[in-house]
Amino acid sequence: MPTDETKAALIEAKLKAREEHIRETWVKAMEARIVRDNLSKCQKVEGVNHYERCKDLAERYADMLKENRVKGYKTIDV
Repeated sequence: MPTDETKAALIEAKLKAREEHIRETWVKAMEARIVRDNLSKCQKVEGVNHYERCKDLAERYADMLKENRVKGYKTIDV
């Protein structure tokens, strides 16, 4: 049976892992927001040509929406 000190260390490590995971998911979400803002600017600047000129940003943003969702700590505790 683990001692109180080892239990505390395990809990502290788990909380630190949770914080790190949540921080990383928020960073990825903010990166997606930056790409969205750049896509919006590109569409306004390019006008009717935005389908051709902003295609790479649109594809990148679509991929980021799929992958960079903010997930809570319960996903890493399972």
